[in-house]
Amino acid sequence: MPRRPLIPVLMERTASRLLVDCLAEQGCERIFTVPGESFLPVLDSLRDRPEIETVTCRQEGGAAYMACADGAMTGRPGVCFVTRGPGATNASIGVHVAFQDSQPMVLFVGDVDRGMRDREGFQEVDFPAFFGPIAKWAARIEDASRIPEYVARAWATAISGRPGPVVLALPEDMLHESGLTAVPRPYVHRPAQSPCPDALAAMMAMIGDAAAPVAIVGGAGWNRKAHDYFAQFAERIGLPVATAFRRQDAISPDSPVYAGNLGYGPNPALVERVKAADLLLVVGARLGEATTDGYTLVTPDHPEQQLIHVHPDPEELSRVYRTDLAICADMGEFAESAALWDDGEAIPFDAGAQANREWREWSTPGIGDFRLDLAECLATARRELPAASIICNGAGNFSGWWHRYWPYKGFPSQLAPTAGAMGYGIPAATAAALRYPDRCVVAVAGDGDFLMNAQELATAGQYGANLLVIVIDNRSYGTIRMHQEREYPGRVASTELANPDFAAYARAFGAKAWRAEITAEFAAALAEAKSLYGIRLIHCLTDIEQLSASGATVSGLRAKAASA
Repeated sequence: MPRRPLIPVLMERTASRLLVDCLAEQGCERIFTVPGESFLPVLDSLRDRPEIETVTCRQEGGAAYMACADGAMTGRPGVCFVTRGPGATNASIGVHVAFQDSQPMVLFVGDVDRGMRDREGFQEVDFPAFFGPIAKWAARIEDASRIPEYVARAWATAISGRPGPVVLALPEDMLHESGLTAVPRPYVHRPAQSPCPDALAAMMAMIGDAAAPVAIVGGAGWNRKAHDYFAQFAERIGLPVATAFRRQDAISPDSPVYAGNLGYGPNPALVERVKAADLLLVVGARLGEATTDGYTLVTPDHPEQQLIHVHPDPEELSRVYRTDLAICADMGEFAESAALWDDGEAIPFDAGAQANREWREWSTPGIGDFRLDLAECLATARRELPAASIICNGAGNFSGWWHRYWPYKGFPSQLAPTAGAMGYGIPAATAAALRYPDRCVVAVAGDGDFLMNAQELATAGQYGANLLVIVIDNRSYGTIRMHQEREYPGRVASTELANPDFAAYARAFGAKAWRAEITAEFAAALAEAKSLYGIRLIHCLTDIEQLSASGATVSGLRAKAASA
């Protein structure tokens, strides 16, 4: 958000106070932390800046997930503070997710004293080396007078080009320095690069010459402006628009050209449409492994298909894929330029409307045969919950029902790691409930997924978060069980789980909770839960036979293996 021009005030500060003042100048409103002795001066200095809320979490992985989710929602760096050693290594999962998801984040790590380094002191880790492969930039602040420089650079790095995480290590003794006269640097804005007019003209000509173009959108730097303007552009020319894996809120499901999502378990009709396309317009997406089904749906050389790739980071263009036209631009600026382009007598494609009909048919829940049928549960959720609810989930087959049947209307409305990390849903939902207290926030988790960060229910309760949790319990690591049944049918190994009573567990955190064993019980619980405030949890006991939203079952996979 815009900041007032900085008027330098020459005053003496401690290093920790200078750091906190720099955070405030960059518009930081909230930090997530598990407190540690290595950055006690920072915690003390935060008391003097009440405009920055400090959210104390229960495990560093949860804190880092919250920061990652916060960055995904705002487009500004989510901020996390953790201590050295186990604190930093626990938090590394959030850094990895922010990197693969292209989300802005800054992780500050309390470090050993400068004079103790390289002795393998207590909890010592070489943080620039440790985080280097999974961060855009990882560094250590050795000189307290350079804190404004490092913080401003961290912000600029996190939000520029392909957004991502930055890690800054803070030597403990450095934070205690005093008498500093350096001042915070001004607010760092994200560069907004417009597309080259010649490239835009070439793109329009290529689309005009195509017989069956398809757009794939969502990813680095996508924002509300891109969401609205790209829909205008695609609707004007009838261009079918698919979303990349777990980027389903990149375009409104109400758009008459929305074609559904790619990733795991996509609509077969959409898969065939992408295969048959003679031109792919990819905007924001990296075309990673999940979106392309292991680089097979769209191959790196994509013979007989032209590829227009639009991305905010030049290093991503032509990195993996042969690109016929590469456009480096800010997502919002590109979408606006495309929407306002005067294309003269362009004739709209009919394919957009047909692709939308195919998606609507695929995404309409039916009536199933299971006692607690997840497709029917989604039909109930669609009736009972706002379409613009923010849906948060980690990894697992359970999420497939939501990816297939939930509309993801509004922006942002999907917080789900493209990195496929478990345990993301509860922390992300906590961050979403704090960021958007007036919106409906839903955390959806599998039983294995839920227990990886269920302790953050305590954080949600402590800060008055209003969220609904739906736990899908099939007493198994279901995704791995599905792969086992494909590769080693009937030989279950290491995937069965003995679970607690999740409803009773939630009540221990002060939540309202229900247990559902049949579809009707889920519907009744949801109807009651939606009228309440605070943490609410529905524990859904499901049959392991319901392996995926695409219809895979244990018996079906075994029968297929037997006939092979």
